[in-house]
Amino acid sequence: MEKAIKRYMPIFVLPTFCAFILGFIVPFIMGIWLSFCKFTTVTDAKFIGISNYADALADTVFRHSFWYTVLFAVISLAVINVIAFSLAMALTKEMRGTNIFRTIFFMPNLIGGIVLGYIWQLIFNGILQRYETALGLNEWYGFWGLIILVSWQQIGYMMIIYIAGLQSIPGDVMEAAQIDGAGRWQRLWKVTIPMMMPSITICMFLSITNGFKLFDQNLSLTAGEPSKMSEMMALNIFNTFYGRTGWEGVGQAKAVLFFILVVLIGMLQLRSTRSKEVQQ
Repeated sequence: MEKAIKRYMPIFVLPTFCAFILGFIVPFIMGIWLSFCKFTTVTDAKFIGISNYADALADTVFRHSFWYTVLFAVISLAVINVIAFSLAMALTKEMRGTNIFRTIFFMPNLIGGIVLGYIWQLIFNGILQRYETALGLNEWYGFWGLIILVSWQQIGYMMIIYIAGLQSIPGDVMEAAQIDGAGRWQRLWKVTIPMMMPSITICMFLSITNGFKLFDQNLSLTAGEPSKMSEMMALNIFNTFYGRTGWEGVGQAKAVLFFILVVLIGMLQLRSTRSKEVQQ
């Protein structure tokens, strides 16, 4: 059976491999090439060197969106993971209705980002209207609105991952620590958290990458914000590519820079994870 599988494996792998080449590799290479070109369609591209990258880095709104996105990713990372871990700790205790509470906290993750953005926009504007202002009139209203929205959406998902990590800790380990006289906080910091590092790493990676790649919630929640100061990087790239005539190449250059940034974050996260595994 194994020999037959190895013999016929290329026949089954080839269609998927061809689809991957046509659907990912070819567009990716073309995107890098177009970032060095001036174009309106892929058939009339003209090579202009690094001018698009120079224009992208000279764009003050793009630079602002970078730091805006970094700040958002860091704060959302802390808020989401602290609350999700706390909920996971509470919902793994012996109490009635834990399954119902888990379902309720997870449900917001099933709603699309565009829908959530418009729902929360109505809620925030209804509150801010009492103070004669609106969500789109201040970049920091939009910032904290996005923090609340994304936290409400993603906490339940991260909570499930933390619950799986907590349930994988052997009970005899916790009992041994308790018998040795370890208090509640000592068991948390010396036993629970070290043994949950795989779950913590996954949640932190997902949180920070989702923060940098946030698009649909930003588009719907802060739509119409006049100064464009609530734009995060993904939305800024979209508006540059589709909203400014003659800036298609600049938008593509921004997309390449954004890709490099996300790859660097992933590599740093992977490196830190490996170093922690070696230490353990």
